[in-house]
Amino acid sequence: CPWQGPFHELSVHEAECAHPAKTGNELMDILDEMDQSRKKEMQLYNSIFSLLSFEKIGYTEVQFRPYRTDDFITRLYYETPRLTVLNQTWVLKARVNDSERNPNLSCKRMLSFQLILKSKVNSPMECSFLLLEGPYDDVKINPVIYHFVFSNESNETDYMALPIVDSVECNKLLAAKNINLRLFIFQIQK
Repeated sequence: CPWQGPFHELSVHEAECAHPAKTGNELMDILDEMDQSRKKEMQLYNSIFSLLSFEKIGYTEVQFRPYRTDDFITRLYYETPRLTVLNQTWVLKARVNDSERNPNLSCKRMLSFQLILKSKVNSPMECSFLLLEGPYDDVKINPVIYHFVFSNESNETDYMALPIVDSVECNKLLAAKNINLRLFIFQIQK
């Protein structure tokens, strides 16, 4: 049973839990799902380990700061100061609930981000990158590897969901004055 909670609620949960009444086939299906999940996780970590063998790897601590637009309907977004990784200048932007009109009316919150190359490059720059929790935050982020080919004509990624474990963790981030994460960029050599 995947239930988690305070000890004083355990007896109430045990009385209502459907897991003890499941058949062997139902339990096998659950175990198969867990096994598939574990295999995906292992593939992800193997991908990260293979990225670590690349010749050009860079990382930096990033700090998203909140800003508001001057539009008729003001919107909240986050942006990092310019940062240098792999001898290039970058900026990260983030927005809450994909800039929906009133994210304050929803209790389900998510952040999406985009990586922008600010430097001019001589040739396309193929990169893999990921954002992880920084050393000063305890937010839980599932590692996801993103891939993009940066050029002078195509210098910013689409907005991608920051893979925060759940809405509670996202609210923790949004309650903080700044959002501190760690950015890794791996340049793929031709």
